[in-house]
Amino acid sequence: MPASAGMAAARGGAHAPGRFQPPEPPAMRQNFEASLKLTLKHEGEWADHPRDPGGATMKGITLATYRRFVPNATKTALRNIAPAMVARIYRLDYWDKVGADRLATGVDLATFDAGVMSGPGRAKKWLAASLGGADHQTVKMLCGKRLGFVRSLAIWRSFGGGWGKRIAAIEARGVAWALAASLPGHEVKAALADEHRAAQAKARTRAAGSGGTGAATAGGGGDLMLNPGHAEQLAGWSIAALLAAGMLVALVFAVRAVLHRQRAAAYRAEIEAMGDA
Repeated sequence: MPASAGMAAARGGAHAPGRFQPPEPPAMRQNFEASLKLTLKHEGEWADHPRDPGGATMKGITLATYRRFVPNATKTALRNIAPAMVARIYRLDYWDKVGADRLATGVDLATFDAGVMSGPGRAKKWLAASLGGADHQTVKMLCGKRLGFVRSLAIWRSFGGGWGKRIAAIEARGVAWALAASLPGHEVKAALADEHRAAQAKARTRAAGSGGTGAATAGGGGDLMLNPGHAEQLAGWSIAALLAAGMLVALVFAVRAVLHRQRAAAYRAEIEAMGDA
């Protein structure tokens, strides 16, 4: 688990032009390396999915991005990209652009991974809209907003299952890191257990179809209602038939139930990883 980068979620603190800038603290480097390791786990290896607008990617790096660092690079060169270059690209294009070195432990991970998946600009907006509470609450809020956004995309139908698991895993890990920055292990574990139980309860409620349509998720991003963009996700279904049969609402709750089960599973994994703490 990375060392604490401080309790405040965002601390401007930019150095004035021309002034001496001290070396990057070891904790910051450790946070970047640990965050990158987790992000790369979700990005995977080589992919060239026809429905992915990014095209060919290796460890989440597109050919277009790689060519900004290595002009005229080929797909073969991208497929054999060196680990040091991978780290350099992620550091410059995402970690630095979201200002992760100025963020608290856990918040840095959540913002960085959101930036990788949806762009640094969106990640910073989600972060700004999530500030105001404890660091672990900021993580949950940001991940909730992030999940709401990706569910609005037409390609959710192709990638939604993996995206939901990824965001749940980042939320749980970010919350764990944020709590560990100020609490002893046994209290962190107890807090994670509370999150696990809450996610399970939400999953059961949504599965039963009895949840309120306007409630907020534990992640704070609204309760993930369908919006017009979700019509693409239901390709092959007759919306009129679903409405006539009263099935659309049931489908919405079913999707929510799956997402909360993914969150519960992610928190359970964090608890198990702590062992006897």
